[in-house]
Amino acid sequence: MSDPAAVIQRIGDFVWGPFLLIPLLLLTGLFLTLRLRGLQFRKLWHSLYVALIVRREKGAEGDISHFQALMTALAATVGTGNIVGVATAIATGGPGALFWMWMTGLVGMATKFSEALLSVKFRVTDARGEQCGGPMYYLANGIQWRGLGKMLGWLFALFAVCASFGIGNMVQSNSVAHALNTSFQLPVWATGLILAVAAGLVILGGIKSIGRFTGVFVPVMIVAYMFSSGLVLVLFAREIPAALGLVFEGAFSGTAAVGGFAGAAVRQAIRFGVARGIFSNESGLGSAGIAAAAAQTREPVRQALVSMTQTFIDTIVVCSFTGLAILVTGGWKEGLNGAELTQYAFSHGLPGEWGGWIVAVCLSMFAFSTMLGWSYYGEKSIEYLMGERFILPYRILFIVAIFFGALRSLDFVWGLSDVMNGLMALPNLVGLLLLSGVIVRETQDYFKRTGE
Repeated sequence: MSDPAAVIQRIGDFVWGPFLLIPLLLLTGLFLTLRLRGLQFRKLWHSLYVALIVRREKGAEGDISHFQALMTALAATVGTGNIVGVATAIATGGPGALFWMWMTGLVGMATKFSEALLSVKFRVTDARGEQCGGPMYYLANGIQWRGLGKMLGWLFALFAVCASFGIGNMVQSNSVAHALNTSFQLPVWATGLILAVAAGLVILGGIKSIGRFTGVFVPVMIVAYMFSSGLVLVLFAREIPAALGLVFEGAFSGTAAVGGFAGAAVRQAIRFGVARGIFSNESGLGSAGIAAAAAQTREPVRQALVSMTQTFIDTIVVCSFTGLAILVTGGWKEGLNGAELTQYAFSHGLPGEWGGWIVAVCLSMFAFSTMLGWSYYGEKSIEYLMGERFILPYRILFIVAIFFGALRSLDFVWGLSDVMNGLMALPNLVGLLLLSGVIVRETQDYFKRTGE
């Protein structure tokens, strides 16, 4: 009988191979970037201003503010992908993988903008008075061609429910359990139990409870992590130019074997850079559109601008800090992987023994917030598929899965997440291409009316 982890790995290699998802993700992001005339570069500072300074559109219909919607989406994306995902990308694909993470993030900003715009435009109000939106709604209601849209919407919702138990649940608890076991010798079952109980206290309260919590928790955790990783970069500032050289050289020529590092081909750098980049910022998956649809706004484009900053903060900022810390400290040569690699970089980059502890604590915070965001994504997807009466059973099952996720092997959980991410992305990317005309018209009309 085949090893389940090996089977999942083969499926993941096909889904993320050079002939399917990677070119589709990058080309869709590039296509939208061109159609929107580089909007993510032209409007970035304005978007950050609306997201972080204005924060709220008073009197508009919705469940949570612009800022809370952004923090809920960031809660789902700023997770183990920023600590473990970056480390596994570099360990497997070499330093060049970081370059391809950047490229995925830059074109992914246009993708994220488009997902959020369509999610708000096609959102509906359910029987409880809450907003429901996301790819399943804009696929089903926006594409009017022989039932194609409804089929794509149903498939997306199905894959999103499955993915919520991988990327948004088991991966998180698994990574935290092993990090805390390594740093503090805390049993993995104990970590799983603590995470499940803590998450349940927030998740059972619904989106308003999640929005209030993440609006405070997420900014604190991001600033704390960036301060710590930034200190590593300050102490190793002389190594930064060489590290950047490794990134650009490895992106196009691969990386030769060094120390405990086995070496990586360009294909590996692209495959793992893009896959882990998407795992981190989720641009192209469509998931963040579900949170965007809950925002209090009258203008789909305004929330889309806010949502676009999520990818910038997640990949261009936070992931870069992690990746450079791993490179400047030489941790990537030690034959380590996952959280252990990042912990090595922080332990050797900061004085004393508390560098590894910082990673373990930040990883726990990141993972916990990701569970909260993804529980909402899965909840809205199960509501779309089966109705409101299945929301509570889903929440309970999600909480229980957090505990069991802590006990599974890292390779199996990561492999499963890669497959689920890919299956989510496929119907969503098809929809974005078919609805690109709607995206462009809405965007042009908004800026013409507002003069922003």
